[in-house]
Amino acid sequence: MTNWYGLTPGDTIYNDQLRAIFQCSPQGGMRRSLKKNALVLISNHVESTYDDRWINDVLHYTGMGMKDDQSLEFMQNKTLNESKTNGVDLFLFEVYKEKQYTYRGRVELAQTPYQEEQLDENKNVRKVWIFPLRLIGEDRYYHPAEIVVQEAKAVHERKAKRMSMDDLKQRAKHARKTSSRREGTVTTYDRDPYVTEYAKRRANGKCQLCEQPAPFKNKKNEPYLETHHVQWLARGGEDSIENTVALCPNCHKKMHVLDLPTDVAKLTSKAREEILHEAG
Repeated sequence: MTNWYGLTPGDTIYNDQLRAIFQCSPQGGMRRSLKKNALVLISNHVESTYDDRWINDVLHYTGMGMKDDQSLEFMQNKTLNESKTNGVDLFLFEVYKEKQYTYRGRVELAQTPYQEEQLDENKNVRKVWIFPLRLIGEDRYYHPAEIVVQEAKAVHERKAKRMSMDDLKQRAKHARKTSSRREGTVTTYDRDPYVTEYAKRRANGKCQLCEQPAPFKNKKNEPYLETHHVQWLARGGEDSIENTVALCPNCHKKMHVLDLPTDVAKLTSKAREEILHEAG
């Protein structure tokens, strides 16, 4: 693994250490260091408003600006956008546990930045810039432990549970439609927890295939249903409210074993009907 500033991919440090090493600001997700001619990029998977996701070996990283539409000419968005020609070194850290920064290594722009819609800190829809980043050299071989990734995901699952139906709908509606996909011994698809929770609530305790009540309740006294992507993620289906339904365990297993065209058609129609109904 590459060693820069005494750091090896997988090392976990705290904010004061990060600031001392790079001589940069102690806050923010994009921290410019003029003394080191570096830009420190922090992808916070626990607290951030932004929706950063790994798609195979590329991190789709949200630009700078907490409110309103983001601009490519704004501060460190400009630095990152011009990083192939301005000589600035890019260093990536990820946060999977509060206040702990895991060093991933040096990165570069893998593709041209693009725009998408996300919610800002005031829950308003706005356009953000997404920077596709790829780890450089040997740094790309390090991957965080699966349990660490899942613990960070569980934080968002708990947040989704606490949301009002209106806030959850807004968050799920504007979720990124491409699921997070990480390669390993087995390809793992990380579903958006807000889309998942919204699909379950929208079903109102009934399986959307057999149309029967959930067979039992979980330990929190909630109807037990499982989410299913009508067009499977492995086949290129979207991780969106338009492609996600809630099924009883039996019907969910049936869909993964048989995937009958008649059932697919019914669930596709059911999901679309729900969207049209909600639209008024």
